[in-house]
Amino acid sequence: MNKKTVRDIDLKGKKVLVRCDFNVPYDENRVITDNRRIVAALPTINYLLENNCKVILCSHLGRPKGEVKPEFSLDIVAKELSRLLGKEVILAKDVVGPDAVAKAEALGEGEVMLLENVRFEAGEEQNDEELSKKLASLAEVYVNDAFGTAHRAHSSTTGVASFLPAVSGFLIEKELNFMGDAIANPVRPFMAILGGKKVSDKIGVIDSLLEKVDTLLIGGAMAYTFFKAMGYNVGDSICEEDKLDLAREIMDKAKAKGVKLMLPVDTRIGKEFSADTESKVVKCDEMPDGWEGFDIGPETIAAYVEELKNAKTIIWNGPLGVFEFEQFAVGTNEIAKALADIDAVKVVGGGDSAAAIEKAGLADKFTHISTGGGASLEFLEGKKLPGIEALQDK
Repeated sequence: MNKKTVRDIDLKGKKVLVRCDFNVPYDENRVITDNRRIVAALPTINYLLENNCKVILCSHLGRPKGEVKPEFSLDIVAKELSRLLGKEVILAKDVVGPDAVAKAEALGEGEVMLLENVRFEAGEEQNDEELSKKLASLAEVYVNDAFGTAHRAHSSTTGVASFLPAVSGFLIEKELNFMGDAIANPVRPFMAILGGKKVSDKIGVIDSLLEKVDTLLIGGAMAYTFFKAMGYNVGDSICEEDKLDLAREIMDKAKAKGVKLMLPVDTRIGKEFSADTESKVVKCDEMPDGWEGFDIGPETIAAYVEELKNAKTIIWNGPLGVFEFEQFAVGTNEIAKALADIDAVKVVGGGDSAAAIEKAGLADKFTHISTGGGASLEFLEGKKLPGIEALQDK
């Protein structure tokens, strides 16, 4: 972490613009169903308040695509944040319009305001320079604490950093320290579990991890592309026909590097993609036509758990089955439970795997659960994240 943080700059009494990741899930009644991302921003916000800053928060929510859409308003976030901070969070009616400007000007020390959804501005996702300047004009210092959007070069994540002193908040610092350490200086044996739908989504990650890990365990729908590449019948399972050569290359590379590549030996299959479909367990090379693979089977779970018990560093990205459906969540849940008891550095790379661990109530048993799905994937690939690159070096 060679980037300046809020500790490395004089903030006392200053007006500070903070990019947070308040992109939280909510139900049809606009009730937030998981406030983890809001809670994750509290240490930085509280630190700024302790330093008598005038705090201006900004974030996106959903994909309004540059239009003002009330269902994507941050009013629900302002309410939840007020409750968590125990003080009123003032909500601006716009992003850089007259209401935001007036409220930012009137903001006193120790007060907090939240701009409306930055993606209501068409220029946000284009990293529009005018919008970046207007955002910067609201404050004296810029703090990025939105790891979940650090892989995007938008006005509120990178553009604004050209016009203000720019540093990271505690959440980004924590993400880079945990994720970076696990990859750069792993205690061995170092193992990675990769799930999810497509090999193509994870090519860069697999490639990068094969240079570093001792064991790579594959689950999720991407396993069926490997099976097809091995000549197995995969029925109606998700399979990337155009990636079969790539799957063979990955298997060859693992062999050449001396990396143990583990694929499922059995799989739980279903007749159709639904929660209550008929299901059964078969060996991976005995998939019948007309069926689809939805989870790893019990033999695979046992083999993976046995292997993972030896690990000292574990990175996990992507669920091992269709965990939204109870009967196909067994693999993901059993691996999560087993990991909870293993004494190792355990880092979970955001997204669905993080959601599954939260759902199972096991979050406190892991060293670190990333708040950014896409960002943590790109970080695991070794890519530079624009939102981090834009910050001042120490």
